[in-house]
Amino acid sequence: MQSLDILRGITVAGMILVNNGYGESFEMLQHSRWNGMTPCDLVFPFFLFIMGISCYLSLAKTQFTPTKAVVWKILKRAVLLFVIGLFINWFHMAMKGAPLDFGNLRVWAVMQRIALCYLAVSLFAIFANHRYTLPTVALLLAVYTLLIIYGNGYSEDPTQNIIARADRWLFGYGHLYHKSVVDPEGLLGTISSIAHVLLGFYCGKIIKGSRKPGQGSQQDIYAVCLNIFTLGTVCIVLGYLLTYGLPLNKRIWSPSYVLVTCGLCALLQALLIYKERQPHSTLHTPPFSLVFGVNPLALYVFSELLSIIFSTLGVNDAIYNGLHTVIPWAKWASLAYALTFVAINYAVGYVLYRKNIYIKL
Repeated sequence: MQSLDILRGITVAGMILVNNGYGESFEMLQHSRWNGMTPCDLVFPFFLFIMGISCYLSLAKTQFTPTKAVVWKILKRAVLLFVIGLFINWFHMAMKGAPLDFGNLRVWAVMQRIALCYLAVSLFAIFANHRYTLPTVALLLAVYTLLIIYGNGYSEDPTQNIIARADRWLFGYGHLYHKSVVDPEGLLGTISSIAHVLLGFYCGKIIKGSRKPGQGSQQDIYAVCLNIFTLGTVCIVLGYLLTYGLPLNKRIWSPSYVLVTCGLCALLQALLIYKERQPHSTLHTPPFSLVFGVNPLALYVFSELLSIIFSTLGVNDAIYNGLHTVIPWAKWASLAYALTFVAINYAVGYVLYRKNIYIKL
């Protein structure tokens, strides 16, 4: 599915863009401080939803059979993802001159959440009956809702917020993210994130229900797109209804945030599938996003390490100051720097793409 690679590429490029603004960025390229949602808050949830689709399509090749080889591959991949995330955190610490300060090594981050969600959903895929996918989503979101309601999950006081308290009790303050009330990739938020990936998994089931690309009738394609579009619309409506009691909040990965972002990603995926299956579709030409889409995790990890190196060596200062002399407006200069950083990563990805090198775990 090239449409899935393109959507994944758009998302990864977006993740790199919003993570690498310099100085004063536009508000739409900054995460919400607490309640609410900006376009910046869409990129990571989109990636998790896409991962759910990929889990279904990938494990379908094994008929979802829990053989030793399949289970071992799932466990190995999850561990590698988690370790890579820890390495990024350690590398940041090491570049600051404290490579042995393990008492302040952050446990959580994007890769670690990806690892736990991938593990949970993949094990569900091979051991559970898939007709329980949506009931499992509902159960996980219901349990998490009770946790944040009765545990003051929306409180901005970390001594009262159950999400912050759980992470501090289990891992200690030194191992957590310190620029937010809660660690945005902390342990309890993984509950709703697993539900998030399961919704993507269900979308993958809808897609796999169609015939193989090029073999299905146009009516089949319309039916698949309509079903995904329906899923997305229902999620968005339910999500916004929930905001009356449970505001959108990326930091705690609120149930309303899960539903709205999954819904938006589903709508975009339906649109891209529809476009891909049209005769003479331009989607079959290698677009910018496909370069990021075929090596998503490799380029994301590379971008994180490169960002740390640039920051430590002052390369980001030099590039930004050079751009700022040409672009006098700080926010536009910040955007120009972020786009320049994306372009550098694109150049690396393009070389891999042209050489047919696909880095996978």
